[in-house]
Amino acid sequence: MKIFPEIDDHLMNDLKPSAYINELSNRELFKEYPFTLLSDLKKVPQSPKHHPEGSVWNHTMLVLDNAGERKHLSQDPKVLMWSALLHDLGKASATKMTKGRITSYDHDKLGEGLAVKFLKEFTKDEEFINKISKMVRWHMQILFVTKSLPFADIRRMASEISVDEVALLGLCDRLGRGNMTLEKKVSEEKSILSFLEKCQMYLSDRKSSLDLVR
Repeated sequence: MKIFPEIDDHLMNDLKPSAYINELSNRELFKEYPFTLLSDLKKVPQSPKHHPEGSVWNHTMLVLDNAGERKHLSQDPKVLMWSALLHDLGKASATKMTKGRITSYDHDKLGEGLAVKFLKEFTKDEEFINKISKMVRWHMQILFVTKSLPFADIRRMASEISVDEVALLGLCDRLGRGNMTLEKKVSEEKSILSFLEKCQMYLSDRKSSLDLVR
């Protein structure tokens, strides 16, 4: 399908790819599968406290533009950009009202499979699909690791995808919110550094432990 290379071109070359993606979303194409996986995000609300920008779609566009500004920092810019676009696909089915709060538990796990389904409509590059799906799967680890939550799984994450790449996507994700002041930006950047430090410490300790039993 010709639309895939067209999207890819904009993701790779536009500083703010959201302008093109927003325009594309108004075409009839977005009423057809698999693009409905993206268009459905326009109807998905988020917690006003954490996401003053509004819908998951609005958030995704902000994340995409943050990734566009930072793709030169990535080991694989194409994977980063597609991951930014697809990272919250799982929120369409995961978002619920829980005790008066909007939640989207396990959207990272649901999103992994949806990213695979979306990309398989356009490409047979299994390595490319796998990398993106794993980025989607692990993008919430920034929160889990920094907060020392039981959902943190550094070992498995590191075995499936680059921790540095997850951190870069995570930075774009956390900056992709409304009312992002300089103070908030600095705080989010510190959170990413904390994530990387904790991951490096865990992986270093694990390697040392393995060396001892050899």
